[in-house]
Amino acid sequence: MRRRLAAFLLLSTLPLSPALAQDAIRSKPTALPVNDATPAPKDIPYPGGTIRLEVDASDTVQRIFRVKETIPVAAAGPMTLLMPEWLPGNHAPRGQIEKLSGLTFTAGGKPLAWKRDPLNVYGFVIDVPQGTREVVAQFQFLSATAPNQGRVVVTPKMLNIQWESVSLYPAGYFTRQIPIQPTVTYPAGWQAATALRGTKTGNSVAYETIDYEALQDSPVFAGTYFKPVDLGHNVTLNIVADDADELDFKPEQMAKHKKLVDEAGALFGTYHFNHYDFLLAITDEMGGIGLEHHRSSENQVEPGYFKNWDSGEALLDRNLLPHEFTHSWDGKFRRPDLLWTPDFRTPMQDNLLWVYEGQTQFWGYVLGARSGMFSKAETLDAYAHIAAKLDTAKGREWRPMEDTTHDPIISARRPKGWVSWQRSEDYYNEGLMIWLEADAIIRRETKGAKGLDDFAKAFFGINPGDWGEVVYNRDDLIRTLNGIAPYDWAGFFRTWVDSPTKETPKGGFTLGGYRLVYGDTPGAITKAAEGSQKMVDQSFGIGLIVKNDGEISSVIWNSAAFKAGLATGTKIIAVNGDEYSGDVFKNAIRRAKDGKTPIQIILKQDKYYRTLSLAYSDGLRYPRLEKTGEGEGSLDKLLQPRT
Repeated sequence: MRRRLAAFLLLSTLPLSPALAQDAIRSKPTALPVNDATPAPKDIPYPGGTIRLEVDASDTVQRIFRVKETIPVAAAGPMTLLMPEWLPGNHAPRGQIEKLSGLTFTAGGKPLAWKRDPLNVYGFVIDVPQGTREVVAQFQFLSATAPNQGRVVVTPKMLNIQWESVSLYPAGYFTRQIPIQPTVTYPAGWQAATALRGTKTGNSVAYETIDYEALQDSPVFAGTYFKPVDLGHNVTLNIVADDADELDFKPEQMAKHKKLVDEAGALFGTYHFNHYDFLLAITDEMGGIGLEHHRSSENQVEPGYFKNWDSGEALLDRNLLPHEFTHSWDGKFRRPDLLWTPDFRTPMQDNLLWVYEGQTQFWGYVLGARSGMFSKAETLDAYAHIAAKLDTAKGREWRPMEDTTHDPIISARRPKGWVSWQRSEDYYNEGLMIWLEADAIIRRETKGAKGLDDFAKAFFGINPGDWGEVVYNRDDLIRTLNGIAPYDWAGFFRTWVDSPTKETPKGGFTLGGYRLVYGDTPGAITKAAEGSQKMVDQSFGIGLIVKNDGEISSVIWNSAAFKAGLATGTKIIAVNGDEYSGDVFKNAIRRAKDGKTPIQIILKQDKYYRTLSLAYSDGLRYPRLEKTGEGEGSLDKLLQPRT
């Protein structure tokens, strides 16, 4: 007995293992079940009937949208009403729930209590009393009064209504099964444009009853300076501007917009809308946007779109309309199967954005060239600039292009300190380069008889007039491509989409009769970008983009600038003893080309100064495309008009 007690006392004094010691002082709760009370969407008609939505958008000073929504109900009991969260075209959960305020619910004039769903903060749960025929929701959407609150959508001269910000919808149903009739009150004297059609009474417009999915896809631009222009084929260019003179255009300018519509019809073989409304805001007051919809698009360009048509900065804006118009076919009508969702709560899966956005980027530039929105030379300059920029994305060594399709969710377009190594939404322009090479391969394999135009008609040109959605996956792409030109398309996509790479694909250049080269003079697009963004872009050479005030906005990973220890946000104070300016910086790079003249830089980082010597001797490097043969190559033929 004593021996056993002694042994016990001895053991009790020995140290416990680290794991046991930690367990002895850590409480361990049991996980509770997660109770998601929001009903899953069903593809059945909403039994309550048509929702009536009233939006007062007349406040252009405090910029508050005031909303009354009358929601018919078919039964008593718990009901969840949702604000849209996952927004088509945003490729991410971007609903502005933080701006929804003052929410109340009533039934028969009596207030109803509500609770926010803790698992989905976009959801509001109410208990519908017995005998209730309709519930009235009232709230305000507090739109941004300054850019640091988000995108500005109301100014004294124009506004943009996005229905997801001013409406709720009942959970449990496909949004295409929920009918809704919206009415909007606008500021006095304003005109409005949208894909919806309605009846105006005074300052209010009562729009047609439509399903909630199509409502969200039909935003509004309205303003005091407004002009609609018929582009043919039931397409209207609705222009709203800060000033009346921005509405004036030359006939030859508008002829290019009309030709854009013609060329798109020739390319795809049909139109997938009963009517289409370009919503074009010429403004530096309302926030920037380029967002696709099936029967419309939201577009913002800087003042001078028509007035300064021949300037470099205006040139950069002219790719916007061709890109967003293409989305009516690519992205809205034909949509990746995992990017289509039955409601705006279901997460979207972005893997095929290199088709949705990448091929749209491809066709946007092609249609821009074919319509004359920009010249062939300007288009080739754009291709050179795009390819060279993509080659500076050193992150391709570890991050496959397809993984960048998740960037809208991962980074939500927040600034990045080392974007060339982190990569960003490269699926847009790298997708363009992939499809440019695919076109060249088809032309080579068919001896010039076919090109990606044939794919466009076969893939996007089905079901004339249909403005629903037809979904697809990668196998559908490959099957259609093989029907145009048999080839190892699966292997092609594995190489350029799924795997890390050393550089962006350039077969569209080399097979098309061009090659990417560098010289000391910027092309039209690079020059325009430098002027518009007020910076010097030597990301292609020394590895720096520097603003005109000396602030470094980008350092390319493993470049000469990176190896010298430079970082984004640092400010260059002086170069070779002279106060920084863009010209001083470029002259120093030129002189260093002899290999004997290092570039001496004085930097300020936060409150600290330092001096360093930058070893670099390749001179100024700007990209351009150089012809490699005589006659027309496949790239020349791709850019030729079809009408």
